[in-house]
Amino acid sequence: MKLVEEIEMLAMKIKNCELCRLHEDRKNAVPGEGDRDPDMMFVGEAPGENEDIEGKPFVGRAGDLLEELLEEVGLSREDVFITNVVKCRPPDNRDPRKDEIEACNPYLVKQIECLDPNVIVSLGNHATETLIGEKGIGELHGKEFEYEDRILIPMYHPAAGLYNPNLKETMLEDMRSLQKYI
Repeated sequence: MKLVEEIEMLAMKIKNCELCRLHEDRKNAVPGEGDRDPDMMFVGEAPGENEDIEGKPFVGRAGDLLEELLEEVGLSREDVFITNVVKCRPPDNRDPRKDEIEACNPYLVKQIECLDPNVIVSLGNHATETLIGEKGIGELHGKEFEYEDRILIPMYHPAAGLYNPNLKETMLEDMRSLQKYI
């Protein structure tokens, strides 16, 4: 089976998933979107309200900032694959719980396996901790880690740049550091 077909089948499984409580209140599961043969994959925490409505990752204000950051290095949403650790919105945008992350993790692992990006960018603490078992984005951002023979680079979640505009320059620097992988 072609990997594109496998990604599409996985997306359908995600859209119909009932493995944790998050499916109970969702409007749409958000499998992810973008290039099906990406050099780079971005992994956030969880869908927010706008993502839940549209069924697409990073479509709100944080998505606008992510697009701005991508443009800084000559990329667009279509050039990368964007997904989240959990695929359904936690109520009131709360942090995803450990059991919810564990329920969704096989989907994320399979997406990484099928898409086979060279670089994974974890956006924020939840994505970073899920992928490399470490947290503390203030210390980890912009550094290189290994994730199953791939390069993983933690960055601040775009929402952090909305809440703390002083982080925006740091986020731009971290994004510019990705240029050597493009």
